[in-house]
Amino acid sequence: SFSCLFLGVCGDELSILRSPQWVAFRDGRWPIPGERIPDVAALTMGFSVAEDLPWPGLAVGDLFHRPRATVLVTVKGVDKLPVKGFSYPIENAVPFSLDSVANAIHTLFSEETPVVLQLAPSEERVYIVGKANAVFEDLSVTLRQLRSRLFQDNSILSSLPLNSLSRNNEVDLLFLSELQVLRDIASLLSRHKHLAKDHSPDLYSLELSGLEEVGKRYGEDSQQFKDASQILVDSLQKFADEMFNLYGGNAVVEVVAVKEFNSPLSRKTRSILQTSQSEKENPYNLAYPYNYNYSVIFNIILWMMIGLALAVIVISYNLWNMDPGYDSIIYRMTNQKIRMD
Repeated sequence: SFSCLFLGVCGDELSILRSPQWVAFRDGRWPIPGERIPDVAALTMGFSVAEDLPWPGLAVGDLFHRPRATVLVTVKGVDKLPVKGFSYPIENAVPFSLDSVANAIHTLFSEETPVVLQLAPSEERVYIVGKANAVFEDLSVTLRQLRSRLFQDNSILSSLPLNSLSRNNEVDLLFLSELQVLRDIASLLSRHKHLAKDHSPDLYSLELSGLEEVGKRYGEDSQQFKDASQILVDSLQKFADEMFNLYGGNAVVEVVAVKEFNSPLSRKTRSILQTSQSEKENPYNLAYPYNYNYSVIFNIILWMMIGLALAVIVISYNLWNMDPGYDSIIYRMTNQKIRMD
């Protein structure tokens, strides 16, 4: 069973809104590196990561119970969201993606029906894989689709208090369309509840930048920005509760709110000078560091060799001490045939 973990960032912070009891988050102000946020999602789902994560905020949970879904919502352009739950500051808020987690799900559960949905509505960026994702084919992803979806009868415009926001402003409509996507995802899943009850894990990764555009358009001290922030918090909390309940309390929903991502200072490139430089850094020709799979492979080979060695010893001992007259049907049949002749 999968749980929905909702991570919300408050001033580049990570906040846990909903998670099952067997995913053990601790209350404290331990900073989490921004590039390790995907590893937090992977570990809560029971997947291994390339490097150990020495972060006290996540304790070892129940190994026999893992969440059936993880939901990560990234909110850009805000330095604080008053969401409920544990909060952890983020160090070095660099851009990240859950591609590694999505690939792990798609590889391990390709024959089943996992849901892997990654969506950035404002950028018209969508990534849907898996057999179960035919359910989300009708989800509005382009700006034109989002705009027309808002003006349908059952959209959030008919039920959401807009306050100072306007349905005639493009920036406001972009912000509201992202909230419409949240509602549509929960609505589609509620009509196909079998996807939330299967044994394959699901992953939802959403990136919302509508609030950032509202801040740029009106200013962060404006009433429009304050109203949009409150509407977003209420919508995120409602979305987290709906997803958590759809997965029977066995889902992890995560939200990351970042004022501005820090771009990497430089991109690592490979050149012809790299070989000579690496030789200077390693003059003693030391072996490369073992990766995290080494201990697993070592134990498999070790115990297999020990088992084979013991089998050879036992078989050899029994053959050496075997009495051909009593223990071997071959000799017994041979003796009878000789007597008959």
